[in-house]
Amino acid sequence: MLPFLSQFVAFYLRTQVNNSQIPKKSSKKKPLSKADKAYNKKLSSERIFIEHVIGKLKIFKIISERYRNRRKRFGLRFNLIAGIYNWERGF
Repeated sequence: MLPFLSQFVAFYLRTQVNNSQIPKKSSKKKPLSKADKAYNKKLSSERIFIEHVIGKLKIFKIISERYRNRRKRFGLRFNLIAGIYNWERGF
């Protein structure tokens, strides 16, 4: 049942979510082609940058815990933390 569930999730992401990109998978009977490997490498190199940013935002606890302040200021604080991160990275 679990492989079916993962196939269902992959199908849902490909059809319902517009900007999602899923890496190509191989099996024993059907190995990945060079083009598929290049696609996976390109996708992972883009994805790791985003994962690092999310990790940094979790360090500030704005994503990892429940936000208990005023909702009006969530966007402001989120943008300030993102600005600090961008300043730190030199963007």
